[in-house]
Amino acid sequence: MQLSKDFLWGGATADFQCEGGCDEGGRGLSTHDFETNGSQENPRAITYRLPDGTTDRARSSFFFAEPLPEGAVPEMLDGEYYPSLKGVDHYHHWREDLELLAGMGMNVYRFSICWSRVFPTGFEEEPNEEGLAFYEQIIDTCLELGMQPLVTIHHDELPVVVAERLDGWSSRETIELYLRYCRALFARFGGKVKYWLTFNEINAVRGYASCGTHQCDNNTHYNAVHNMFLASARAVALGHEMMPGSMFGAMFAFSAFYPATCKPEDVFAQMQKRRQAYYYIDTMARGHYPAYAQEIWREKGIDLRWEKGDEGTLAAGPLDFVSISYYRSNTISADSPRAKEVMGGEGNPYLENTPWGWPIDPLGLRYVLNELADRYEKPIFVVENGMGAIDEADENGYVEDDYRIDYLREHFKCMMQAILEDGVNCFGYTMWGPFDLISLSTGEMAKRYGFIYVDMDDMGAGTLRRTPKKSYYWMKRVIESQGASLWEE
Repeated sequence: MQLSKDFLWGGATADFQCEGGCDEGGRGLSTHDFETNGSQENPRAITYRLPDGTTDRARSSFFFAEPLPEGAVPEMLDGEYYPSLKGVDHYHHWREDLELLAGMGMNVYRFSICWSRVFPTGFEEEPNEEGLAFYEQIIDTCLELGMQPLVTIHHDELPVVVAERLDGWSSRETIELYLRYCRALFARFGGKVKYWLTFNEINAVRGYASCGTHQCDNNTHYNAVHNMFLASARAVALGHEMMPGSMFGAMFAFSAFYPATCKPEDVFAQMQKRRQAYYYIDTMARGHYPAYAQEIWREKGIDLRWEKGDEGTLAAGPLDFVSISYYRSNTISADSPRAKEVMGGEGNPYLENTPWGWPIDPLGLRYVLNELADRYEKPIFVVENGMGAIDEADENGYVEDDYRIDYLREHFKCMMQAILEDGVNCFGYTMWGPFDLISLSTGEMAKRYGFIYVDMDDMGAGTLRRTPKKSYYWMKRVIESQGASLWEE
């Protein structure tokens, strides 16, 4: 069993988790810069100062984000560690990192552009040349090394000035600023980049760090997402106009969801749960809200701020392909208090978990690829997948990560079966964090995903030396054989 030669194998990163260089190249502050480190037991937070001078923190983790009080201004406080300021110093190691990835045989590299590196406040009339030049050298080097650049335009962050002046994506003015940003990227990189993602995990973002909104209630959130939908559609239309032949997707966090039992109530709860994920993909891939959106708005008390022309805007910019992150599966019970959460669910007694409690379900990847292919009839790109684990490096930085090899082997096999046996049009795969980087969910370095070990601890100490792990050489063989080696082991 072997994939075609044009299948895209690669790795994926986000600027605020790896880049660093936050005070270099004219970069402005970004919302994630104010996010502390954390752990599985201690959630990450946005730190802020109130008008009376007191300071505090608000939880910032995805859909569990807490609101910022009225008058709160984000501030970096003494005694806190802010991982995004340093990342893993990709800003100064980018060439080494790219050469290591190309050395595995990768032919695509997904990375995000930091909006505030290109437009430091978000309000400038012209882009920051140093920022554009930084990303252009990454793109040019990718192409020289035989890797297609896959660019994420908005990866869960925005300039902090946009968040403070406009309340981020709560405002339609943010759409116009985003389109100015897109236009600058398309004008500069249009002849070099074919694949673009307008937004990352748009179904999982909420609150200040990801959306720039000070409040996290459902009405604020769904209206902010509506503005993102409009921004994405207009960006797709603009991109097709400026860059004929370009392909646009948006990335969705997509787990497999199973009914906890065959009890009809559990099966129906699973259907309702799945619709909460479909809500985002249906709207962006089809160019209109699904009929069941009305029920979601009613149930959650959403007063969606429609304006004349919104319907036409959505229809004019549907996605060319669907891209997903896949890490886990969940079970859904009608009796569970988490059944109504967008991403919530229960574990599965038939599956093992990662050290961070995520069920390991390779067959679930095949399941969701078929599910998406049947529903949307569009090409699919798996742009995140992988296993966060505690790696023990020897004195040379080498890691015997057989657990990662086992995880990826089974997921790759299921992906290949979906493509070659089930007929799914999946044209690429990028593993999350091909070199170790900061965990988004916990802010740790201890939660490592990479094929390449980066010598840095949770507080940013270390040599930053890059060392290929055992999985690096294993993955090189997988790519060289277009997956055939998986069936020989």
